Amino acid sequence: MTDLAPVRRALISVSDKTDLTPFVRALVSHGVEIVSTGGTAKALEAEGVPVTHIEEFTGQPEMMGGRVKTLHPKVHGALLAIRDDPDHAAAMRDNDIKPIDLVCVNLYPFERTVARPDIAQADAIEQIDIGGPSMLRSAAKNFAHVTVVPSPRHYDRVINEMRANSGATTLALRAELASAAFARTAEYDAAIASFLSRRAAQPFPEALRLAFTKAEDLRYGENPHQDASLYRDPSSTGPTIVNAQMLHGKRLSYNNILDASSALELVKDLRRLDPDRVGAAVIKHTNPCGAASAATALEAVDLALRGDTIAAYGGILAINRVLDDAAAQRLCAEGVYLEVIAAPDYEEAALERLRAKSANLRLLRVGDRPGSPARKLMYRSIPGGMLVQDRDTRTASVDQWKHAAGPAPTEATLAHAAAVWTMAKHMHSNAIAIGGADPDARAATRLFGVGAGQMDRLTSCRIAAERAGALAKGAVAASDAFFPFDDGPRILIDAGVACILQPGGSKRDQDTIDLCDKHNVTLVLTGVRHFRH
Repeated sequence: MTDLAPVRRALISVSDKTDLTPFVRALVSHGVEIVSTGGTAKALEAEGVPVTHIEEFTGQPEMMGGRVKTLHPKVHGALLAIRDDPDHAAAMRDNDIKPIDLVCVNLYPFERTVARPDIAQADAIEQIDIGGPSMLRSAAKNFAHVTVVPSPRHYDRVINEMRANSGATTLALRAELASAAFARTAEYDAAIASFLSRRAAQPFPEALRLAFTKAEDLRYGENPHQDASLYRDPSSTGPTIVNAQMLHGKRLSYNNILDASSALELVKDLRRLDPDRVGAAVIKHTNPCGAASAATALEAVDLALRGDTIAAYGGILAINRVLDDAAAQRLCAEGVYLEVIAAPDYEEAALERLRAKSANLRLLRVGDRPGSPARKLMYRSIPGGMLVQDRDTRTASVDQWKHAAGPAPTEATLAHAAAVWTMAKHMHSNAIAIGGADPDARAATRLFGVGAGQMDRLTSCRIAAERAGALAKGAVAASDAFFPFDDGPRILIDAGVACILQPGGSKRDQDTIDLCDKHNVTLVLTGVRHFRH
């Protein structure tokens, strides 16, 4: 295995033509012959770069609409031949195969194509590159003799090495680029498999292959002694924290990202529940400590902050509408301290005001376009494996709820109940949310008290009632799962709640029904559990 490998002939076939011409001109300056395909060849010729077309090199025309052009022995033999093996050298002579020393290929934009929510399967399939990955793999396998360039980000390094080594590359660089090439083809194949599995009837594939690209290294993980990085799902283009544009502030931390993502998912659910209202949420340690659904951004932000003023300090806020200057003024009030604000967009005056408030406050623009749907499956790693399940995308379906005890709920009560139920969905189990009409804004729904992440539901009821205080009187209480006994509902009733929501399904449901009837409290069975571990 030689260390330096001269580059005398290069095959160039790219869909992304960023910085292509300077790179190829640099190759030509070292006396490299350029072989190229289709649109790449035309683009290079238009820039005055001398090119040998692939059909001249192979002696065969491109065919089948370009599906077959580089799948030829004169291409893959030229890439795979071991240059110092006598048998390989003889095969090359006998079959008139000229060696190719460098392959520069980036693939059809499959990931970008399938990110379009309306993409037809036939159109997506046409963007599955066959020849490109084949050439990358052949060149990468033979990195002892061939330099593979799978991305424009490698151009400068290749040219700098050639300049330093009289037109040759080092073995160390070739090995590194070979690894990058195989990583790219693996990522590409995983994206194709993921797309096809989403379109197939079977959502859980026999072999799980995930392709995520590194977005950035983080300062540290949950704790300073843990290293961490953020990876992006290439198929996701909708509003997410990973895809957000940072408009101001210092870098996001691991915990910031988790909390901001939790906040954003909650307000997105509130928007799906009621597209005509503004949803806002304040998150602390991935649990909402305040949330509201109201008529204006100012009202939603104000009510969300008032949910738990102590916990909200140093929290993360998300809103599902443009953040206007009136709402920004509330966020800049004395005593309000937030780590991150995430919004679809900001009024310019609001942006200026928030930037002036703090140099460290992170302002994220998440956008408002639906984008591609998120992956249907969600993943959680555990030692030795991975848990995979459907994402919990179920929203409140009031028409499917069952009135089980007490007075029949009014339309207004059901509207508040649906919002509180949605908030409870985004809390860690065992979750109890108490909320309802705010005393100062009767049409808005506000979160009053939360009990979440406890080892028993009874304790969650106590905490939620304590946090809600006097506001529990006449409010709605939502439980993410059924009550195994009537002791939890008794605490909520003693606190003054007028309506209790729970999925139902306990062997002792009748005890809770009888308790609510006795105390004239409305009980609604939703039939849906929302555990969140």
